[in-house]
Amino acid sequence: MYIEQIKLTNYRNYDALALNFSPKINVFIGENAQGKTNVMESIYVLAMAKSHRTTNDKELIRWDSDYGKIEGAVKKRHGILPIELTITKKGKKGKINHIEQSRLSHYIGQMNVVMFAPEDLNVVKGSPQIRRRFIDMEIGQISPVYLHDLLTFQKVLKQRNHFLKMNQGKSLSNDVMYEVYNEQYIHAATQIIRKRFQFMDLLQEWAEPIHAGISQGKETLVIKYRTVAGIEKEHSTSEIENTLHQKLIEAREREFDRGVTLVGPHRDDLQFLVNGYDVQTYGSQGQQRTTALSLKLAEIELIKQETNETPILLLDDVLSELDDYRQSHLLNTIQGEVQTFVTTTSVEGIHHETMEQAQLFHVKQGAIERS
Repeated sequence: MYIEQIKLTNYRNYDALALNFSPKINVFIGENAQGKTNVMESIYVLAMAKSHRTTNDKELIRWDSDYGKIEGAVKKRHGILPIELTITKKGKKGKINHIEQSRLSHYIGQMNVVMFAPEDLNVVKGSPQIRRRFIDMEIGQISPVYLHDLLTFQKVLKQRNHFLKMNQGKSLSNDVMYEVYNEQYIHAATQIIRKRFQFMDLLQEWAEPIHAGISQGKETLVIKYRTVAGIEKEHSTSEIENTLHQKLIEAREREFDRGVTLVGPHRDDLQFLVNGYDVQTYGSQGQQRTTALSLKLAEIELIKQETNETPILLLDDVLSELDDYRQSHLLNTIQGEVQTFVTTTSVEGIHHETMEQAQLFHVKQGAIERS
């Protein structure tokens, strides 16, 4: 899979832009704040219907415009697929092959991308919220059903939290509504937890040998999905439901006291162990970067396995964050197989034959020249 062309209308600092890409390496060179990351972001947004940089979609629309639009021509095994995303202040609409989709969950997954940016190091060393977002975004690319289940869970969670907030500090004598909310919540939460465990198994399968290769066999990476309810991947659906039910009963007093749901996948986390030690707490900066790189390379292989298409790789100002050895390992892995987009202030420090095949784009004050 690769993207042949992209067109931007009223997107960030671009009023109109059309670019054709190489199916191999595309490098955007320019100083900071010139617009190169905006192009990279637009490819990500076209694929995922959301930005990796902001949760406020209005920021994606050019400041004096009512809407922004991204159009792409994606080359897949069975031919060219036109996709389009329009962003307004009221929401987003996606089109596949010129046909508007009723839900964004039907749109996402037509073009698969793997983004690696400096902030992705936070997947390893940042907050649990960042890791949960990582899980949800990656599963969503390969499983539209998961996106639907996630939206259902978030809706039920919001309703349950509202109920708890409305009854905060009270001692309810009538438990009927409480049990109704619990039943809906447990069912929705169970679907999310099961699919996350399944995804983590697949990710582990790919990430472990990749990490061993980068560390020259000196390190073993283990990825664990840790639930606040103490659920393990071996548990059946009924065991997960029973455990959640028991934990909600135990947390009932605290939940009514605080007015918020304290047990469930919205509070779960990932743990990365290198040679048995938590790399977030005890790992060196080099080990944390190797873990992050292993995850990204594993994502490529996992998406390829699940979709029979090679995803597009987006390297946003990240090569300068990697030392020569990790940089070479990354470029060797993608060589000739993965369409890759790179943003950088200079290519002088990147010594690899892959870069000799690159299509270069020079970005200055929102103007892009191809060389």
